[in-house]
Amino acid sequence: MNKIHETAIIDTSVQLGENIKIGPYCIVGKDVKIEDDVSLISHVTINGKSTVGEGTIIWPFSVIGSEPQDMKHDGEEGSLIIGKHNSIREHSTMHTGTAAGGMTTTIGDNNLFMVGSHIAHDCIVGSNCVFANNATLGGHVTVGDWAILGGLSAVHQWSRVGCHSFIGGLSGVTRDVIPYGMVVGNRARLEGLNLVGIRRRNFSKEEIKDAKIAYSLLFEDKNCEFKKRISKLNELEINTKIVNDMKSFLESEGSRSYCLPDS
Repeated sequence: MNKIHETAIIDTSVQLGENIKIGPYCIVGKDVKIEDDVSLISHVTINGKSTVGEGTIIWPFSVIGSEPQDMKHDGEEGSLIIGKHNSIREHSTMHTGTAAGGMTTTIGDNNLFMVGSHIAHDCIVGSNCVFANNATLGGHVTVGDWAILGGLSAVHQWSRVGCHSFIGGLSGVTRDVIPYGMVVGNRARLEGLNLVGIRRRNFSKEEIKDAKIAYSLLFEDKNCEFKKRISKLNELEINTKIVNDMKSFLESEGSRSYCLPDS
């Protein structure tokens, strides 16, 4: 049985699953879909073509599914799809997609978005990620699984953040972050591999050794053009997940350059 507070305003078109809790002063607008076991604590606003996945909890004063903050947006009705078992804490914002980005903003499963997190239009966020307080994504950003964004960090539009990577607090990320990389700084620079995260996720010593070999090849040979270093990496007969994730990321080149170590 759904529990909807008497002060909540729910549009008649909203699709509601089962065992949903909608607290005081929530507003759920037209075309929203809320799946089973979702909880809106209080004062939550959900608009647009938004889907909130099973078991997700949204905390007070979050605004979900609003129109993009994009000067090129011309009223097209994009969508926002939020996966299962996400925790979206107070004052978080997530916007729908635009025509320039495929019309959809997508959030995976089991993510934690701490207070004040912002997911802009057309972003793709994987699963098991952590966005610390006030972590912000510009439009069209892609974030891989298990990434961690430190508090008050910001990622430039069209950038890619690889899986299992770590962005330090207060960092401004204007370039792509390799999978398993760790970046920090006002214009974020690569500080090495995210070894703490890798070990916490039970990768083997052999996999970590191979990752260090790959990282050394990519970033320690300063006399070789970066594209040639990528070619050398692809020639390595290493077939572990970490190295394969790096290869795949580098092969699917984006529109930004890469975060690199200081020279």
